[in-house]
Amino acid sequence: MALSMYEISIPMFIHNFSILSRILLKAEKDADKRKIDRSVFIDARLAPDMFPLKKQIQIGTDMVRLGIGRLADVKAPSFKDNEATISDLQKRIKKTITFLEKIKSKQMDGSELKKIEFSIRKRVFKFKNGHVYLNDWIIPHFFFHMTTTYNILRANGVNLGKRDFVKM
Repeated sequence: MALSMYEISIPMFIHNFSILSRILLKAEKDADKRKIDRSVFIDARLAPDMFPLKKQIQIGTDMVRLGIGRLADVKAPSFKDNEATISDLQKRIKKTITFLEKIKSKQMDGSELKKIEFSIRKRVFKFKNGHVYLNDWIIPHFFFHMTTTYNILRANGVNLGKRDFVKM
């Protein structure tokens, strides 16, 4: 029996958003321990031409929330990109998980064959089917932004390791 689009996405995203939340919690504790302002992490970036940590999480949650909404034919909630603290980012992750938990497997039935088309600013994106959209767009973008968040925190001295990223 083949795995459904739901089975290969929703549980995996919920699991990894929970890991991302724990990574942010560890960053808060690290900042407190080292007596540094937690907000230092919010605007930190790996390179001058990269987005800061807060934008990494905003984009990562947007990619998943909007993408799953398209696949399940439901209107995904929109979030303002106004997070100013790690606590705000935690709330955004939690709202994303809450949205994902409301998606039922049946809502995604057949989405692997569904043509996907959307615009970001002036650019139009077209995917021949939902399977390609999920595997070649949503999942890689999510993990890029999750990994970049991890790397920003690691580069700023937060004691993170592989076990923090791949917790079971």
